[in-house]
Amino acid sequence: MNTPNIRMRWIAALAATAALSIAQTAAAAEPLKVCADPDYMPYSNQAGQGFENKVAEVVAKALDRPLQYVWSSYRQQGGFDNFLALNLDKGKCDMVMDIPYGDPEEMYTKPYYGSSYVFVWKKDKRYNFTDGLSSPILHSVKIGFENGTPPEMGLKMRNLLLKARPFDTAEKKSASPKSTLQAVEDGKVDVLITWEPAIGYYMKDFPNLTMARVPDTNELGSPERYLFFMSMAVKPGDKTLKHQLDAAIDGNKAAIGEIMKTYNVRILH
Repeated sequence: MNTPNIRMRWIAALAATAALSIAQTAAAAEPLKVCADPDYMPYSNQAGQGFENKVAEVVAKALDRPLQYVWSSYRQQGGFDNFLALNLDKGKCDMVMDIPYGDPEEMYTKPYYGSSYVFVWKKDKRYNFTDGLSSPILHSVKIGFENGTPPEMGLKMRNLLLKARPFDTAEKKSASPKSTLQAVEDGKVDVLITWEPAIGYYMKDFPNLTMARVPDTNELGSPERYLFFMSMAVKPGDKTLKHQLDAAIDGNKAAIGEIMKTYNVRILH
């Protein structure tokens, strides 16, 4: 009996079996399906250029699952709520990348970034927004704001809404948040009040503009909130994925932080 030859054949068989097992495991890995907007920078697009795309790549790698997108516009009839109802809630995907932490309608992960609404204005104006939406200067300037956002109610509470200009970039598929900065640059509005992640990426294109956070305040006796922590939403009942994503967020804080920094979103803790 040629024992060495038998041993070599046995080792080769084991190696082949192990390779087949690894290949089968890789093939069996379920794609991580993410519902995202195909054309809404700086959040996401089909070219993978948005910060949601980049963070999705990080968590998919952490879960050792291939990343797959289900494309659907955030800006459809019924808005983002309808996007969730027609996609995540119907199980078309496993997750959505950006939802407020504490959302009462969806299952969500721990937050992976926090940001705020901001004032944007020309540097040479030297406005003072120490008092937030109660700053006196807001009574004598042209204000712009995004429809359906917390600043709209804040302006209404201060009798500033009627003379302010609404934007609806979050409703129109063809609109870009960059256009709201252009309105400040062109003097169509003096002060823009908007969500920092929507415009931070574009601020580099407007060196004459600056921004400052809108502080949270309850000074008028009503709940006002301008700072939000953002999570990932998972499809109803998928607690396993939620816990896996929580672990991925914890294990990749530095990488996620660098991504948000690249898109000029200042992470709040």
